[in-house]
Amino acid sequence: MPTYDYLCEACGHELEVFQGINDEVLKKCPECKKNKLQRQFGTGAAIVFKGSGFYQTDYRSESYKKGQSADKPKSEPKSDSKAKKSKPKSKD
Repeated sequence: MPTYDYLCEACGHELEVFQGINDEVLKKCPECKKNKLQRQFGTGAAIVFKGSGFYQTDYRSESYKKGQSADKPKSEPKSDSKAKKSKPKSKD
């Protein structure tokens, strides 16, 4: 959930509120109790990475990798048809 910045136009009180994207915009100032609270333009939602790093589930499983390699078409063996072609000798 994102953090939103609010500013009261009546008393100048500033606050940050941690609320969901679909939550109603606050209108009542907690300091002066007037309905002059305005949400400020800001960064809004941000990506927060928590934890100690990557998880095992972030990578494909070994069984998935084996299944993918089994589905791939086998490469055709290379032929040496271009490698050794003899040129006809000219008669001098």
